[in-house]
Amino acid sequence: MALIDNAVYVDGRRHCSPASLDETFQAVRETGGMAWIGLYRPDSVELLAVAEEFGLHLLSVEDALAGHQRSKLERYGDTLFLVLRPARYLDEEEQVEFGELHIFIGPNYVVTIRHAESPDLRRVRKRLEQEQQLLALGPLAVMYALLDQVVDEYEPVAAGLENDVDEIEDELFGGDSEVSRRIYELSREVIQFQRAITPLEDMLEAIRRDPEAGTALPEVLRDNLRDVLDHVLRLTDRVNAYRAILDNALNLSSTLASNRLAETSIAQNEQVKRISSWAAILFAPTLVGTVYGMNFEHMPELDWPAGYPLALALMVLMGIGLYVTFKRNNWL
Repeated sequence: MALIDNAVYVDGRRHCSPASLDETFQAVRETGGMAWIGLYRPDSVELLAVAEEFGLHLLSVEDALAGHQRSKLERYGDTLFLVLRPARYLDEEEQVEFGELHIFIGPNYVVTIRHAESPDLRRVRKRLEQEQQLLALGPLAVMYALLDQVVDEYEPVAAGLENDVDEIEDELFGGDSEVSRRIYELSREVIQFQRAITPLEDMLEAIRRDPEAGTALPEVLRDNLRDVLDHVLRLTDRVNAYRAILDNALNLSSTLASNRLAETSIAQNEQVKRISSWAAILFAPTLVGTVYGMNFEHMPELDWPAGYPLALALMVLMGIGLYVTFKRNNWL
């Protein structure tokens, strides 16, 4: 069922909750109130019925049906069309799950279209119904409350990212081979989160500068939107800091990995030197023994009384000489 909540408000009070869109349109015409229609992944028939009644622009309707839009604000005549990217952080997966919220703001209507579970629009509606003076300000008050809810839900996401950034800083010097992958994947989440937040600054400024929406904004909404903008600016600074930290961490991780590889290579070279040195030391007496083991008949040394001890002495002296040489060169 695409129609999640549907109500007509008069002077900040819920006048009725029609069971169908046709009844909603009729109630708005009869009471002069404001319709707030909440849809969840509507099909083209349902959304086109709303578009025909309120005169929604075809391009904005196509965007709402297609989804996969970036955060943006567009004006079509007397209708504002907003796309917001609500988010929630999945701590176990270390991922940011993004939703999509499309909002149509007109003179006497608000149409919200969700493409994910977040944000919790029931909370927004309940809050405004308890603040009748604010809700009586009309569709622009609902727009403010929706923006405020989305931005408030960004706070836990930023906190989750900050916690993971702190963990990475602790793991960076631990020699974990997987830390580089974790940094890269977390950087990707931070960049996507940054893309969701960054456009909100220009959107909020555009609403305040909009000659049609801006002049209709009561002072209380101006102050409230300024407060939302302050939250956005703080979040933007935090996310920019996370991205800078992760970029530096990735570079440092690469440097540490190169250093560890170099240290391993040096250690291997030292082992090769030692093995080669002992192989050479052992090869010298082996060479002498091999020569005397050829069993040739005409070898003068075989007739010498001192031939055997001289051969042994030669083996020992060559071994000692090679040992001293390698030791001086720090190969042993």
